[in-house]
Amino acid sequence: MTQVLHAAKLPGHDDAYSASLEDLDPSNPLIWPKEEMWAIFERLRNEDPLHYCKEGWMPENSPDDMERVGGFWSVTRYDDIMAIDTDHHRFSSEPAIILPDPSAGFPPPMFIAMDQPTHDIQRKTVAPIVASPSLSRMTALIRQRTQYVLDNVPVNEEFDWVDKVSTELTTLMLATLFDFPIEDRRKLTRWSDVATAGPETGIVESEEQRRAELMECVEYFMSLWQERVGKNGHDLITMLANGENTRDMDVMEYLGNLILLIVGGNDTTRNSMSGSIYGSHLFPEQWDKVKVNRDLIPNTVAEIIRWQTPLAYMRRTAKVDVQMHSKTIKKGDKVAMWYVSGNRDERKFENANALDFERKNARSHIAFGFGIHRCFGNRLAELQLNILWDEMLKRFSRVEVIEEPERNISSFVKGYTTMRVIVKD
Repeated sequence: MTQVLHAAKLPGHDDAYSASLEDLDPSNPLIWPKEEMWAIFERLRNEDPLHYCKEGWMPENSPDDMERVGGFWSVTRYDDIMAIDTDHHRFSSEPAIILPDPSAGFPPPMFIAMDQPTHDIQRKTVAPIVASPSLSRMTALIRQRTQYVLDNVPVNEEFDWVDKVSTELTTLMLATLFDFPIEDRRKLTRWSDVATAGPETGIVESEEQRRAELMECVEYFMSLWQERVGKNGHDLITMLANGENTRDMDVMEYLGNLILLIVGGNDTTRNSMSGSIYGSHLFPEQWDKVKVNRDLIPNTVAEIIRWQTPLAYMRRTAKVDVQMHSKTIKKGDKVAMWYVSGNRDERKFENANALDFERKNARSHIAFGFGIHRCFGNRLAELQLNILWDEMLKRFSRVEVIEEPERNISSFVKGYTTMRVIVKD
């Protein structure tokens, strides 16, 4: 298997460096499965760290009411991303955290795409589920489920790690957070995939299908909401249904927050779990390090999250004119904070394309965002990954990736659809 990031040139290097700067568009999802975005980000960081794209990528024959991308700024250096992400006074999260503008009610409103005070009020309603007491209660259950899943994978036989391990563990966790029927847990994975999919991905055939499936999602969750009104519970639906500031939200806002919580709880952890295996296969010496020194597991988890960066970017919209790199981001302009590029910025991380479980500043990564919108479930994600690594190292001498994995066709969710592996006992 080609170890793409060990190569002298990054994938897509010749195309990225032969094109004119103004034609470079990292939002094109078709370049991501082949890892061709790395060379684009490398060039932008070095030559045009505040880069304007006149018209973001759109699929061919897209419907007239599909969300349009339009022009946007790409911010690709670590320090610049941090400056914008922590400046909620000049940069807004409304109306969306992705580049396309909302159209015909999609994407629906969600608290991550809201500014203060609404953002803080809604976030506070669900925050207790990932507070320290809740995490303490869930730790034993997470470990028990991780042990069960790992004990039931075939040893010395080929299987799909994404399906058998990453997806299974994250959907079990999501079902717990929502108190969702376990037998229907794979619906959560489907809705998560559909929520971030376009027709170009093959996950859905049309925008109409995507919206129809998401309405099925809200219908299912509305029945759970109605069952839990007026009841006590520690799950997310009960918190939303009975929270003083959320119990009267309309259906589309409920759907928006469901999408946020499902995608946040599924895609990020699932793809970091899979990225763990892919990265440690590309850099096998790192597996050897943590195998003999389990004290490295917490830093290993931080480094994997930096290296993988499962959500590639977040959008902000300028509230006022802002000067940066001798250019003017005008009021109303869209800005893409490319976390995935900031986490590979050599100005911050030495030998940034390499996976290094002993990296001193691994915890400085920005994969969870920063400022008031920092991922509120980051500690739960880290807990799941810490337990996964601890239990893997107890059981397996190695997890071998036997062919190049298949990746998402997406410039937002950076992840894997399949990864064929063999685990060695």
